[in-house]
Amino acid sequence: MARGYETVEIKQKLVDLLRNSKTGFSGVEISEKLGINRVTMTKYLNVFAAEGLIRQKNIGNVNLWFIEEGTEQFRFPDDYFKVKNTFLENLVEGSEQQVFRLIRNCNHSNAQTSKIMTDIIIPAVESVQELFRQGKIGKSEEKHLNKIISNSIQILNLTPTETIPEKNAIVLSTDSKNALHAEAASASFHSEGWQVSSLGDMSDAIDVLLDLDLEKLLGKIWKQKTGIMIIVVFSETQEGLKFFSEAVNSVKGKVGKNLYLVLCTKIKTPTAKADLVAENLETALQWSQTIFERSVA
Repeated sequence: MARGYETVEIKQKLVDLLRNSKTGFSGVEISEKLGINRVTMTKYLNVFAAEGLIRQKNIGNVNLWFIEEGTEQFRFPDDYFKVKNTFLENLVEGSEQQVFRLIRNCNHSNAQTSKIMTDIIIPAVESVQELFRQGKIGKSEEKHLNKIISNSIQILNLTPTETIPEKNAIVLSTDSKNALHAEAASASFHSEGWQVSSLGDMSDAIDVLLDLDLEKLLGKIWKQKTGIMIIVVFSETQEGLKFFSEAVNSVKGKVGKNLYLVLCTKIKTPTAKADLVAENLETALQWSQTIFERSVA
């Protein structure tokens, strides 16, 4: 199968073809109309069906393909603001299917996963937290909305991505409030070719032996010490930043200079030591890519 722009072009042509048909097309007809080998087209159809873009329906002895209901094409970057507001509206209303359809449409419209996270998902996470702080939603509703957001992230995380062996990352949060930020970060790093180990909320792992646990983990997932390893920690407390910073820096002395620590926090003057302290995910992603490019230069 083709990659990159060829896949995007084929997807767009398929959407245009099926959108203008009320009766659908068979795989053979689609292959002929798009001028693509039948076997190759079948692979594309199966991939796009798994992504939720199209669906197959049996009519008599013929299998016909249709555009999935609710499929919409966006134009990015112009539509990020529009999608951000629509996502939050559907989320607060608890319209799960609308939320998931919106995310799939972003994916079909070739939006960058990292941009979806920074411009749509993370603002929604922070809006839900603010609604809870203001007492406009209760704990149960907060958990429900967070679960919808988490499932939205997973939809994007399932998109096939070719990873680079030299780009390695571990992403975690020191508390439950930053768990979705870490989840969004994991999906973003993965979409940009990083081999990611997502540890989620590590608040229950705070003990004096954490550095030994991290060393063992690195020995399993970064055996050959190929390329670089970046550990990204999300936290909103000085205590969490300090504890994980000390644990990681202790391991750095044993593992080597190709291990880096990034702290993502809203705290203005963190006292913890790190290679980078970032206020947002976008900065962390850009810095990590720069470090990688320097390592292979």
